[in-house]
Amino acid sequence: MTRYLILGNGAAGATAAEEIRLTDVRGEITVVSAEPYPMYSRPGLAYVLMNEVPDRQVIARQPDWYEARRIRLVFATATQLDVAARRVWLNNGATLPFDRLLLATGARAAPLPYAGANLDGVVFLDTLDGTKDLLKRMKKARRAVVVGGGITALEMAEGFAHHKIETHYCVRKETLWSAVFNAEESQLLAERMQAHGVHIHYNTEIAEVLGDAKGCVSGVRLNSGETLECDLLGAGIGVKPQLDVVRGTPIRVDKAILVNEFLETNVPGIYAAGDCAQIFDRWTQKHLLDVLWPTAVAAGRVAGRNMAGQREAYVKGTPFNACLLFGLHITAIGQLGQLRDASEPEVFQHTSRGSSEVWFSRPTAYSSAWAQSGADTVRLALNGNQLVGALIIGNQQLADPLRALIDQQTDVSALRPYLQTGGPQLAEHVLKFWKLTKMQAMQTPVLVTSKV
Repeated sequence: MTRYLILGNGAAGATAAEEIRLTDVRGEITVVSAEPYPMYSRPGLAYVLMNEVPDRQVIARQPDWYEARRIRLVFATATQLDVAARRVWLNNGATLPFDRLLLATGARAAPLPYAGANLDGVVFLDTLDGTKDLLKRMKKARRAVVVGGGITALEMAEGFAHHKIETHYCVRKETLWSAVFNAEESQLLAERMQAHGVHIHYNTEIAEVLGDAKGCVSGVRLNSGETLECDLLGAGIGVKPQLDVVRGTPIRVDKAILVNEFLETNVPGIYAAGDCAQIFDRWTQKHLLDVLWPTAVAAGRVAGRNMAGQREAYVKGTPFNACLLFGLHITAIGQLGQLRDASEPEVFQHTSRGSSEVWFSRPTAYSSAWAQSGADTVRLALNGNQLVGALIIGNQQLADPLRALIDQQTDVSALRPYLQTGGPQLAEHVLKFWKLTKMQAMQTPVLVTSKV
């Protein structure tokens, strides 16, 4: 009987355990959880912070789910791994043997790199207990500062504002969520944030966290010399993979745990998946970190199957992230970050300047179509005749069609002449093209061959 050990009870770990049981009905499965809860939804913590759902509602797997699948759930932290002895030590003194091991320890919020970053009142949005504590703190807080350029920082700013706390948001660049948004999209979000009472400080960095005589946060000193008083400092500057248990072992590590196409480390029988794994990315042809929930689920599924004896290569799907920020529905699909240089690019960029529409070229490797209709925007990124990315703000009717076209790497050459129309016409042509593509796929005959 095979002994399976999974360190981590998040999206990757729980999914892997489920897949192992589907393939191996007799194996012994143990999942070690560093938090005292069954698996819960980390993306759901933002909704807990907003009081939109109670904390119990983010629990995604109840205890009876583990019992029904004969999965042993151990609440402890792994402190030491001996790959030769095939054994893991826990902080409660227990040891667990294994035949096959999955490292799914996840990631935690990166600490702030400023003096005073350890003062009481520096808060994060990355665990259920931390979110519960934050809700208690917000009842007494009058003023908060948030630092960070990504979605977690924005969610914290929204949470503070929702609880009627004077909120100051500090961002290093001239736009919001600059890894995803262009200037116009950033302005749309900024207007919503300001309508909710958030004060945005662009081109601003924190130089020091200030504290009082009791060791609590009292404010921050900015790089400009200005001081902002606050009771809470929300930190959302990124995440760090949890790698303590593999330090000092033969397992290869870069920014995270390196795995091959089967999600196996350089040590046979030891796998990694989720936020602590550095997985080959077909979009960039590099080993990259990916902290998206759908990716962790998909990787956990493949890792579980391979641990149970299958040999399935993991192919990363289209990056996908959907969120609701300050009343704006936002969906990001595929490639929307910094684009590489090219000598003679073809770029269509549609912007709205009042009632006029301007198209222009700029030196990037992808062509891009961007259309705005009120608070609704659609931006498409193309590489040749393939869609490689899309950002949809507001009306989400194009989310599923665009995700399918990007994921299937559909040739959209027939669609390109219509991208310059912008406005509602862009959405109309994309929908027509998607429906036509689906109909053609259904009508394509399947060639069946037989071997004699």
